Order: sequence, then C-alpha cells, then structure tokens
Amino acid sequence: MKSEEVQRWASTLDAVVVYAQGALCTRVARGTVPEGGRVRVTGLPRSMDAGSLRAKVVGDSGVRVTEVRVEVDAEPSGAETADTLRHEMERLRDTYEAAQGHRDRQLSQIAEVAALRPVPPGRKREDPPRRTPADAWLRLADFVDERLRGLHQRLAELEEELRRAEHELSLATDRWVRASTAVPSGPVETTVGALLTLDGSGPVELEVEYGVPGAVWVPAYRLTHRQDDDGGTLVLRASVAQRTGEDWTGVRIALATADLRRRTDLPRLRSIRVGRRQPAPAPSGWREPPAGLSDLFAGYDAAGPRPASNARPAAAAVAGAGSAPPPPPPPAQAYGMVAPAAPAESGYGAVLEEDFDDAMLDAAPSSQSSPSSPSGRPRRKAPAERAAAPAAFAPAAPGMSAPPPQPPPVVNGPPRPSGAELDYAALVLSGADEPEDRRGRLFPQLTYDPVAVEYRRRAEAVSALPLPGHAVRPRESAGSFDHRFDAVARADIPSDGTWHTVTVTEIPVGLRTEYVCVPSVEQTVYATLVLSNATEQALLAGPVEVTVDEDFLLTAALPTLAPGGVRRMGLGPAEGIRVTRRTNLRESTAGLRGNTTVLDHQVHVELANRLAKTVTVEVREQVPVTSEPDVRIEERADWTTPEQDSGPDRHAPGTRIWRVDLPAGSSAALDGGYEIRVPAAKALVGGNRRS
Repeated sequence: MKSEEVQRWASTLDAVVVYAQGALCTRVARGTVPEGGRVRVTGLPRSMDAGSLRAKVVGDSGVRVTEVRVEVDAEPSGAETADTLRHEMERLRDTYEAAQGHRDRQLSQIAEVAALRPVPPGRKREDPPRRTPADAWLRLADFVDERLRGLHQRLAELEEELRRAEHELSLATDRWVRASTAVPSGPVETTVGALLTLDGSGPVELEVEYGVPGAVWVPAYRLTHRQDDDGGTLVLRASVAQRTGEDWTGVRIALATADLRRRTDLPRLRSIRVGRRQPAPAPSGWREPPAGLSDLFAGYDAAGPRPASNARPAAAAVAGAGSAPPPPPPPAQAYGMVAPAAPAESGYGAVLEEDFDDAMLDAAPSSQSSPSSPSGRPRRKAPAERAAAPAAFAPAAPGMSAPPPQPPPVVNGPPRPSGAELDYAALVLSGADEPEDRRGRLFPQLTYDPVAVEYRRRAEAVSALPLPGHAVRPRESAGSFDHRFDAVARADIPSDGTWHTVTVTEIPVGLRTEYVCVPSVEQTVYATLVLSNATEQALLAGPVEVTVDEDFLLTAALPTLAPGGVRRMGLGPAEGIRVTRRTNLRESTAGLRGNTTVLDHQVHVELANRLAKTVTVEVREQVPVTSEPDVRIEERADWTTPEQDSGPDRHAPGTRIWRVDLPAGSSAALDGGYEIRVPAAKALVGGNRRS
C-alpha cells in the first residue's frame, strides 16, 4: 500500500514519566479505523528510541493493534524555525550597531563644539597693546552653550534608543540561545510517525508509548511550619530539565527513581543432559535456502556487466569526499542464514559491544569476508578471529606480506536467527546486483539514521547540567529501592535543556523544634527541626526552603527519609538562648600507699532562655572512654547515655545528654563530672588536665 493511502491521525502528548535518565512519553490519538486498518500516528520526536515504541487500544472497542512500526517522513514546516530567530537576532544586532554609531558621532560633535575657544591674533613686539573684544568672547560662549544644549538633548535621545536596542538584542539572543529543540531548524521538518495496523472497525482511541533520552530530574522541597504546631506541610517539588526535541505542554508528569536502562529480562536456565548427545531442535520460522539458488542468476551473469552509467560506484565516490562517513549500521543476517544467538534484552538504549564489532567486521567487502561454513552459510566469527580481523582490512606496508589466513573453525549446531530475522514484514529480498552471498536471500532492511543518532547525542547532553544547590541525583538518594511520585496537576516543560520547577504534591510530616548545644566545642545553642515521615513513600535527599511563621528562614539540605524514619535538620544558631560552661580539675592521690592518681573533673553549665516560649534544650557532653584495664572512669552526674543509631545522627562513644525544659525568661544550671583513676606511675597522653 502506498504511503499516501495511509490515513494520518494527529496525536497529543498526554503523559510523561521522567526516570533518573530518560523518559517514557504517552501520546493519544483518536479516529475511525479506515478500510485496510492502516493509520499513521504523527507527532513523535526524532530522538525517540525506535525499539521502545508500543501501541495499544484504550477501552473495549473490539479493535486491536496487530503491528506497529516507526516511519520517518519530511514535510514543510509551518511553525517558527530556528533560522527565523537567528535572523531576528542578526537584524537587531545591526540595529544596535547603527544606534551605537549614531551615539558615537554625537559624542564626537559635542567634543568638537566644546573645544571652541577664542584665539587672539599674534602681536609683534613693537605693536602697542590691543583692547580685548569682550562682546565677541561673550557671543562665542553663548553660541557654544546653545549648541551644546541642543547636542546634549539629542545625545539623551540617542542613548535611550541605544539602551532600547541593546535590551531587544539581549532578549532576541536569549530566545535564540534558549530556543526549544522542538523548533525545526529549517523550512523542511523531518517528522517521525508510528505506522499501525489495526484489526477491527469503528471509532477507536489509541495510546502510543515511546522512550526518549535527554530528560533528568532532582527533588526539591518547601517546608512550612508554625512554632506552636506539632506538624507542618512539606511541598514536594522537582527540578526537571529535558531536551528531547518536543515541548511538554499540559502533560501529566510522574517522576521515578528507577533506571530506564536497567535489564528487565529473566535469565534462561538451559537443561543439562547426561547420556547420548541429542540434536538441538530447529528454530521456528527458519528454513534452509532452496537448492540451486545461484543458478537463477546464471543468465543475468552471462549477459555481461551493466553499463557504466547505471552502475553504483558514484555513491562510493561521494561518500569518500569530505569528512569521514559515519560508522556503518549493524548488517543483518539473511533469512535462512546462520545468525548469532539473540542476546538477552539489555533494556532501553543498551548497546552490546560484541555485536557492534561483528557488525563492523561483517560490513567489509565480500572479497575479504570470512569463509563460509561447511553448509554454505556464513558463519559467526570467533572472538580471537574478531580481534585479528581489523589487521586484514589494513593495507600491507611495502616489503611486508600479509599473514597467512587461519583455518576457520567449524560451527556446529542449528542456526539461531535473531529477532530481526524473524520480523518477516521488515525482510527485503536482495536483487541480482547484490554480492553473490546476498542476492536471492531475505535480509532485514537497514534502518541506520545518522540524523536520529545526532538528535539523541544532543539530547544526552542534558545529563551534564550542573545541579542546583544541595541537590542530589535520585539514583544516589533512593538507594536500592525505587519510588514514583505523580504530580497532582498538569505541567509545561519546554525542550530547552534548562531546569524548570514543577510542583508535585503536598506531604504531611511530623515536626518538632529542638535546641541542641555542645558547649565543650562551641558555646552556642542551635535550633533544629526533627522530621518524621509517616507516609508510605520515601523522601529523597534534596534542598528544602524552610518557612517558619510565614517568614523565610533558610535553605537547608534534607537527608533521605525512609517511610517511618526520623531525621534532624539544623536551622542555625538560636540567638535567644545563651549557654555558658565552666570546668574545674582536682588532682589527688588515693590508695594505701598513694599509688593511684585521681583526676576529678567538674563541669558546670548554665542555660538562659530569652524567648517568649518554653523550649527544650539538649546539652551534649563527652566522657572519656578507655580500653586500659588499670584505668577507671567514674561518672557523677544525672545525664543519660543516648541510644546508638546507625544513621547520620549516630553519637560518638562517650556521649552524654542532658535534656532541660526552660520556661520563657528562665535559666537553669547543670552540674556534672567524672573521675579518672590511673596508676601513679603513669600519665595521660597530652597531660592529665582535661577541659
């Protein structure tokens, strides 16, 4: 069926799921199934991965999709192109340069008029003194002032025009630099569509899903808290950047931490048989080439070579001129030929280096191709042979002979056709002009598109964007688990490769304010927020804007908070609470013969609350720990030992905690201490005195 007979259906981008790198887009198309059941859904981007295309019918209409393929077409562009933006920027640059030239000429005229001075004529020594023409001097000064007044007025107008031209040029330059990649670069736009074959009749709604590279996201938060409440509202936002080649306008956004390129296939466990060897079953959908296939072209070969005008060496000459051509696409095996075993699915966008090496070697001229197997079919190259094959394609140096060819290994077992060889609709019959080992056989059609490769390469550049402050990649903060967050409203994200903020949802969290101080290190009290996640989803690490009592406080780093987890987040020094610490050391001896040195450390901490509310202050102190059997440490205080936590709030050994409730305007004093008993013949490293 010809392409003009295929009915075109316009599609609308409806939903996008952004993964750690890349995205899955879903387009919706509606129409009535035509006679023949073939439709072309348009609007797909050039950077899409052809292997990720999927299509399905929405609802119970009785229509089903039997085939879906990618089709590339070219059509005139009716939208604003990137060349239009560039031409507009160049026009405004010319306008700016002209305005700058007018301003500079006006400045030179002002300088010339301001330089006017009366110059008296020369006088000889014997001439008597002459009277100064004061009226002429005054008239010249009036002329200069009046002339400068008019020139300065004109200069103000020219400077205003220059500022306006500079502003318009900066806007046009910014539009051109930040232009969406969805804008075509020329008057002819290359479009990608999905060619679908439908089985059924009547109106139908289709969903076309495809994967695209060039999309990344990082989480961000905004925390609203009131000091009198035990809870708060945490707004989950996301910074999304995409350069997929299409603008996401009014789409449903979902964010996932999973890797879109991860493997999703299950490993195959083959049977192990003990006993007599059995032949492997023949693969389905494959049959031997017919006998006498080469005799079909005997008459064609006997007719002699074709005329030079119809030959095809010109294409090779064009390809050799200019820059080096792109690497050839992986050549497919023929239908009915030995093919490599189909590799396990490596996920979206994965490339197997081994298959690519085979493709590069198989793309060599047929005169240098590897020998065939005993059955007459081309064989798969061994790893050692693939490593030595590039040397066979290089020209031999003068005076050197090429190494003798190695005998080919024998390939046993039935052929294993790949998925491309079993895609019967994509197989193309090679003609009589093809090499002898190809003509008369079915091969998958080569679909290597260097333009699409370049689009995908540009799209991948978005992953190198610098992250916002305190931002963490979702794969790093999610750990070994994957999470998905669905936005509550539709959003617009242009394809310009810059960060855009999208509000996802509101998350209720438990909050309480605590004050912590470590006076032995710094006599400052710090305010902290203790967050508890009571939801079923994890909160990923990222920046959080903290607002307390409708006043913006600061932007802090929120750690990853698992479901049910509790984390402490610092808010900075609390100026309304004061802390003072004093220590005292008494050194004495004990024992019958004074053979024990007693180091009595006394700690005195004073707290003062100048806030208008009751606060809870946590005072942290440090007690020495020892592993020496003859050294003892005895504590004399009412502090407590904190529970050890494996998270980032893990306390150091020897940490002791006081928790004090301070009413508004009150103060409190804490006393504690410890004794260190060491043998009199020994001393502590660094001296016995401890602060």
